[in-house]
Amino acid sequence: MNVMTITKDNFDTEVLHASKPVLLDFWADWCGPCRMLSPVVDQIAAERTDIKVGKVNVDEQPELARQFGVMSIPTLVVMKDGKAVAQSVGVQPKEAILRML
Repeated sequence: MNVMTITKDNFDTEVLHASKPVLLDFWADWCGPCRMLSPVVDQIAAERTDIKVGKVNVDEQPELARQFGVMSIPTLVVMKDGKAVAQSVGVQPKEAILRML
């Protein structure tokens, strides 16, 4: 499955009302650790059809970053049934991200 760009405009439809768990990656262009984590998130999106994966650019979507209390990036959040059920900050190994799911 492809990685979606999540914005405040599509957040309700793509995340809150999603029929499967959603992995959200909060990131920014200028963030080195975010660039390190991005290929891992992309790989998980390609391998797992049972989840949705979305990326939230914190510079373009500050409202969503505030809503989730994102203070440091990268931040990963797992959403199930419209609720955040897991969260991690910083670069994580693929296995740790898969355990979150």
